[in-house]
Amino acid sequence: MKIQQINSLLELDNNLETKENLFLLLFKKDSEQSDCALENLKNVNIDTEILVADVSNVRDIHPKYNIKSAPSFLEFSNKKLVNIYKGCHEKEFFNNLLLGSVYKAGNDSEGKPQKRVTVYSTPSCSWCTRLKTYLDSKGIRYRDIDVSKDQKMAEELVRKSGQKGVPQTDINGQIIVGFDQKRIDNLLGI
Repeated sequence: MKIQQINSLLELDNNLETKENLFLLLFKKDSEQSDCALENLKNVNIDTEILVADVSNVRDIHPKYNIKSAPSFLEFSNKKLVNIYKGCHEKEFFNNLLLGSVYKAGNDSEGKPQKRVTVYSTPSCSWCTRLKTYLDSKGIRYRDIDVSKDQKMAEELVRKSGQKGVPQTDINGQIIVGFDQKRIDNLLGI
């Protein structure tokens, strides 16, 4: 794995001109999630080049692509942004993504977009980690909300499901309490 630091949108655009497929990690140095993503990416054993940009220093990329959180792993194909993977992902996820062997829930044959997925979790919850690892392995994009740090979201969770326990997953308004893989697969069409 070769990591190339870039410092501007112009550098990204120059790379997009010369490469058919390209990956860029937008991260924020000394952020736990960003450091995790960068470290896991560095440990991937694939002979490819990945661009990285620290959003603390590079301020012109994320506004162009409407990225509001770091880390975000951007996938480009033919000069166009095709996917955004937010948060820290395991080394195996990055490995599979770079090899092209990740299930991507994009538009289906009828042109329906990927379903909205939100995971409510806490850092100390082993089932939460297991759920997110499973979604990552399937290439499912999701929003991860740490309810231990966000009281407003914790209250929203209880309002939606009537339950305080985590993990909980919201798939297009359908709430799943716990890690119910069969129901998740059913709702996501996996």
